[in-house]
Amino acid sequence: MNRNESRYFKTAAKMDEAFLRLIEEKDLEFITVKEICNKAGVNRSTFYLHYETIDDLLSESLEYMNGHFLDFMGQKDSAFIERISQCQKEELYLVTPKYLEKYLEYVKSNRHLFENAVKRPQVLRLDESYEKMFRFVFTPILERCQVPEENRRYLMAFYIHGIMAIITEWLKSNCEDSVEQIMSIIQQCVTHRRNQ
Repeated sequence: MNRNESRYFKTAAKMDEAFLRLIEEKDLEFITVKEICNKAGVNRSTFYLHYETIDDLLSESLEYMNGHFLDFMGQKDSAFIERISQCQKEELYLVTPKYLEKYLEYVKSNRHLFENAVKRPQVLRLDESYEKMFRFVFTPILERCQVPEENRRYLMAFYIHGIMAIITEWLKSNCEDSVEQIMSIIQQCVTHRRNQ
């Protein structure tokens, strides 16, 4: 990476961080490009070199935040996939308490960004996120569980959309219920379907 590319990415990171701080203070509808630039210490023209709209910045900020989430989880994709291929079949849960708790804590601590993303699913690009998750995480689990290939996308749509519906309801209440309670509800739903 040359010096200009490095500067470009550092500036983008500054705007991501500024945006994430602003979204903790107010709803997306009330955030202006001027406020983002002031908080990031960049010119308005710099913003438009990087993004066309604030929704573009929201989308990038979610990717930026997801990178931080992977750091928070302390896990690399390859290690996770290797564990899926080597662990006992009884350990293959699509939603494990260990990861679910960390995910819910992360959602709660970044709830304003998630609330705004849920209001704008096209910006969040959920379909792309699900496809990646499906390919890298769920497909190996479903293969090991010998779920027929033609049934996999339906099964995963059920799990993912169901979990996201619960999280969306939780966000609507400003995450008032405890992480443990939401985790218990999700596990009840997942366990109930798995045992039938």
